[in-house]
Amino acid sequence: MKASVPIGRGIESLFGTRDENIKVLETGLNVKTRLLNDSLEIEGSDPDVARAGNILSDYFSLIQEGHVFNNGDLNSYFRVVTGDVETNLRGLIQSGRQRNFGKKVLAPKTVNQRRYVDAIERSDLVFGIGPAGTGKTYLAVAMAVSALLNKRVSRIILTRPAVEAGERLGFLPGTLQEKVDPYLRPLYDALHDMLESEKVDKLLERSTIEVAPIAFMRGRTLNDSFIILDEAQNSTPEQMKMVLTRTGFNSKMVVNGDLTQVDLPPGKRSGLVDASEVLKGVEGISFVHFDDTDVVRHNLVMKIVRAYERHANVSGVNRQLSLKLTDGENGAKEAAGDNAAEPPPSVQ
Repeated sequence: MKASVPIGRGIESLFGTRDENIKVLETGLNVKTRLLNDSLEIEGSDPDVARAGNILSDYFSLIQEGHVFNNGDLNSYFRVVTGDVETNLRGLIQSGRQRNFGKKVLAPKTVNQRRYVDAIERSDLVFGIGPAGTGKTYLAVAMAVSALLNKRVSRIILTRPAVEAGERLGFLPGTLQEKVDPYLRPLYDALHDMLESEKVDKLLERSTIEVAPIAFMRGRTLNDSFIILDEAQNSTPEQMKMVLTRTGFNSKMVVNGDLTQVDLPPGKRSGLVDASEVLKGVEGISFVHFDDTDVVRHNLVMKIVRAYERHANVSGVNRQLSLKLTDGENGAKEAAGDNAAEPPPSVQ
């Protein structure tokens, strides 16, 4: 089947750099497109062509209505609408407009981001687990800012373990806050993206927003708060249990982490791994798992994540093969040793 969609303004952003946006649409729906003078021709099976036509019609209508797709947004939106038959482009954009995150108006850009945001609204404890660049921290901070501005909570608590990513930073000069600030910089960056700098400074000064390392949480009860534990893969099981039990009345907690980037010393078990096993199936707790298709940073980030996953899988197979070969060699040596140990038969 072939169909044509009239084109208008926005044709350049529709295709994207090196046609990356239109390729997502073609691959996701198994169709082919061809640009004509005044229309875009779509070829494929009837249902796929119809779906692609609806997505493109929504896109051009939104452009005419004045919607601006920021860099990388359309690529992410196309991945959502081609991956979820229940979602259309207009509905996805409009659901995003209903979410006001301070000075930002955001829409979830992937299916799992939508599940994540819905889970945060629905559950008091949410775990977001997945690779870098999937928006776990950014969306959690956005939801926290929204809850604060709408007076659903009275303060925001942002915390993370103070663990070096493989380096030894040694002695850091300055006050205690200045010593821990480098570990917490991603949280500050997200805050400043949601709110004006002057407002962030005032909220921090009044402790309405508190950014602190995980050790500062011990002994506290956090009522009427939105708590975010970031980089949770670098917490120990003891730290994880301690933080989770800080939750007080009318509070919500989001725990984020990437199990492929654990920076704990060898032999130390990750608290995020432990919590995933212990709390699985507990009512009122939601787990949202992200994967490489949810990466919303530079396209290279998705390719990097996939390359590392492939390498880890190959390395795991090779290691298992090596262990089997080693066991086989050891068995042969033991057998040879046993035979050598037997006395030679006596000659009569």
